[in-house]
Amino acid sequence: MGDEPDARFSLANERTYLASVRTSLALMAAGVALEVFDVGRDSAPVVAASILLISCSIVLPLHAWWSWARVEAGMRRNRPLPPPRASGPLAVAVAAAGALVVWGVLS
Repeated sequence: MGDEPDARFSLANERTYLASVRTSLALMAAGVALEVFDVGRDSAPVVAASILLISCSIVLPLHAWWSWARVEAGMRRNRPLPPPRASGPLAVAVAAAGALVVWGVLS
């Protein structure tokens, strides 16, 4: 629907989507690494951090795909692009996971 956007902008939108997918893979690897390397010796905060990171790794690519589609539609309709919405919650989740790991290791 709408007009074909400039290929540079479509490719930039796709690169942003792929960066989110890579970030979700890194979050999953971090969550799994907490369990595999026995960080904090199975303390509850470290397990919670692992679950939080893996949960974010599941939600982030779904949100990235939805965001990609919204931006693509905005470009095709020559409308203002929607603002990013995942940055704030993702930063809070990663900070919370870090705090949980520190708590679990020190306790």
